[in-house]
Amino acid sequence: MQILIRSTKTIQKPILHKTDPENQTMNLPELRKKILALRDPDSGRTLEKTGQLKELRIDGTTAHLTVELSSFAAPLKKDFAESVEQTARSVEGIDSAQIQVPIVEQTVAESGKIGLRAKAVIAVGSGKGGVGKSTVALMLALALKRAGCRTGLLDADVYGPSLPQMTGVRGQLAKTGDKIAPHTLDGMPLMSIGFMVPPDQAVIWRGPMLHSAVTTFVRDVAWGSLDYLIVDMPPGTGDVALTLSQLLPVTGAVVVCTPQEVALIDAVKAVGMFRQVKIPLAGIVENMSGFVCPGCSTQYDIFGKGGARDYAEEASIPFLGEIPINLQLRIRGDAGDPNANFEDPQVGPALERIAWNLARHLSDRASVQPLNVSLPVL
Repeated sequence: MQILIRSTKTIQKPILHKTDPENQTMNLPELRKKILALRDPDSGRTLEKTGQLKELRIDGTTAHLTVELSSFAAPLKKDFAESVEQTARSVEGIDSAQIQVPIVEQTVAESGKIGLRAKAVIAVGSGKGGVGKSTVALMLALALKRAGCRTGLLDADVYGPSLPQMTGVRGQLAKTGDKIAPHTLDGMPLMSIGFMVPPDQAVIWRGPMLHSAVTTFVRDVAWGSLDYLIVDMPPGTGDVALTLSQLLPVTGAVVVCTPQEVALIDAVKAVGMFRQVKIPLAGIVENMSGFVCPGCSTQYDIFGKGGARDYAEEASIPFLGEIPINLQLRIRGDAGDPNANFEDPQVGPALERIAWNLARHLSDRASVQPLNVSLPVL
């Protein structure tokens, strides 16, 4: 199978034709029928209904297909192409297939009371601090962006904003029209209270001030049209997290915890909070899951291992993956060089797997019911 990837925003009518009549099988209608019956990973609808099939022809025993895929489902591009290829090869007389999968950016309508244009809002939370929640939020956002998604990252951890340090992005914010222009990291929009106050200044606000600030971060920032807005939630289950969960049209929550029992106890409380405010659980991530000695390659489970996976299975929550304890991950976070983590043979695949699992879970949900971003009803 040959997978050719290109990016286009042009929508064209399907091209359905035969090439050399002498080499052409008479199975083009059967191939078309089978391909159109496949489901779009984004919407869960059949390709016949979505109109994503743009070209279909048979040249001898080789099928040539062009099937568009939305940028929202970009992490599933390889799986989608393989599904198309296997379906094509299931048709009698076809021995191979050349698949093109253009990634198409879709316009996202405003949702919620604050007019945010994001197809999915993912809240990354934890029951306590110190479990690497902010690191996971940043790396999840970057993994989705690197896969081809339009992604933004909101650091809503107002009391402990770490985004400026972890990204190396600093400086005062500017205006674009009547909106605040977010800072960017390789084109990914970023917003944090850390861009607005000096690093040594503590934020001492009561609930109403926090609510107003977070509303500003979402409503008055020029986020543009996004596939995903990742929100780094404050730790715990206090009033800030509750305000955020009611303010944002949250599609799902990702809970971060470490393997040991005492951390899981707090993670269970975070899960309970999200369920109480009717935010679906999109998954659990186990951070600091084992340490591989760089000198001898021996693995040490310093905080234990597998506790989050076991809890996810018991609570019927998707398990998104494990991130090992890694010295370079910490060093790159302090140095503001997060993209380098994807080149790390230990950490990079784990981060990409978490993004893939999240996209896969949302795709599975879409196959049952359309993805619907809405405010929770309390």
